[in-house]
Amino acid sequence: MSTIPIDDSLAVPPPHSAPVSSASDVARLINTRSDKNSYARMIVFLALGGVFLDAYDLTTLSYGIDDVVREFSLTPTLTGLVTSSIMIGTIVGNLLGGWLTDKYGRYSVFMADMLFFVVSAIAAGLAPNVWVLIGARFLMGIGVGIDLPVAMAYLAEFSKFSGKANKASRLAAWCPMWYAASSVCFFIIFGLYFLLPEQHLDWLWRASLLFGAVPALLIIAVRSRFMNESPLWAASQGDLKEAVRILRDSYGIHAHEAQPAVPQAKKVAAPKVSFRVLFEKPYRERTIVAGVMNVCISFEYTAIAFFLPSILAQFLGAGVFETISASLGLNALFAFTGGLLGMRLAWKYPSRHVAIAGFALQFIALVALALIGHPQAALGIGFAVLMLGLWLFAEGFGPGAQLMIYPALSYPTSIRATGVGFSRSLSGIGSALALFVLPILKASLGTNMFWVVSLSAIIPIIFLLVVRFEPTRHDIDDHQPEGESL
Repeated sequence: MSTIPIDDSLAVPPPHSAPVSSASDVARLINTRSDKNSYARMIVFLALGGVFLDAYDLTTLSYGIDDVVREFSLTPTLTGLVTSSIMIGTIVGNLLGGWLTDKYGRYSVFMADMLFFVVSAIAAGLAPNVWVLIGARFLMGIGVGIDLPVAMAYLAEFSKFSGKANKASRLAAWCPMWYAASSVCFFIIFGLYFLLPEQHLDWLWRASLLFGAVPALLIIAVRSRFMNESPLWAASQGDLKEAVRILRDSYGIHAHEAQPAVPQAKKVAAPKVSFRVLFEKPYRERTIVAGVMNVCISFEYTAIAFFLPSILAQFLGAGVFETISASLGLNALFAFTGGLLGMRLAWKYPSRHVAIAGFALQFIALVALALIGHPQAALGIGFAVLMLGLWLFAEGFGPGAQLMIYPALSYPTSIRATGVGFSRSLSGIGSALALFVLPILKASLGTNMFWVVSLSAIIPIIFLLVVRFEPTRHDIDDHQPEGESL
């Protein structure tokens, strides 16, 4: 007896099931979800785990570069290649990772990028010569660059738009996670220092690099069990059936694919992923502001954070151990606490206002440091250290937190990772420029260098005042305006 095929499109949806016909419907269902969801929180936690690895890998070699120079008898040029190779890889990875994430989905890229961390960490830790080390660090930079756009996409797309633990707050969490990872990196190096035999302390830099593969392997194992595709991305690609499945599995939301009023001749094509879209209306002004913020923030962050040990040594006249300890103390006391405050401010106040306040405090701190010069008295030294702390605190709650919030919430799901990746690539350029220019400025201007660095705090304020787009005003995935006021 022949069977009659059943047309799934005519199936009656279950009761209390919400119809889904677009990404806007998916966004609305997530935003109106009232109960807490442990599955979505786990995905957010794993995304922040990627950020932790990014910070760890970027920080590790800064504590062992002197041993690398001695072991491989490096010239200044080769030393520069070793230290900059990961940054160059990051720039490439940001551009590539953002595009891949929007083109092929969050899940595929997120699961694959950890392999970069594992392979590069092992290759760098066992490098027989400097060229293998440079290549491994470049590969590691690509992994870092790929991970940030996809991690920010997950943080934004597995969170509600308003209330506690909203999109902005979870995006801001990247900042304290970054500072926490930098501190953990230091403590791991301290632990390895006491574990290694005294005659093999020159292996410390290798051991710390190899250790980076351990958390990456753990994250791979956990991700394979808990990770899922973003329902917003699936819906933006026209795959409503997959979006409905993810809503059910990740949120427990009962939904069904809505049938169009007029039958479609063919499936709707997925949106084209292109960097050109970032410079078309209504995204052009947002791209410019996000780019300016990334370049300026990375420039002044490099000026303060990277040169913080030498600045403190100059102010305090302390040794290496005391200087590094003071650097970590300032980061934990001011930058980390500022980052935690930034998470709270992010779900209460407009992004532009918080960013402008942070930049303004940084400008005050930098001008004060330029005016103080080389303090001799204890009061002057204490005030200078306090100004460094003020800068780090302002970085944590203001520019540092908003660095991800502004681009991630300025673009819809279809180009979100591309926008974040493009902005982050400019951040790498800002860091590279600072590493090249600041030593020259420091040699010729001394502490007057802070006058130049202060420009990086005032320029973004001007752009934020002119371009009055507020990314936390409305959910761009739920409602996309035709234009914006300037």
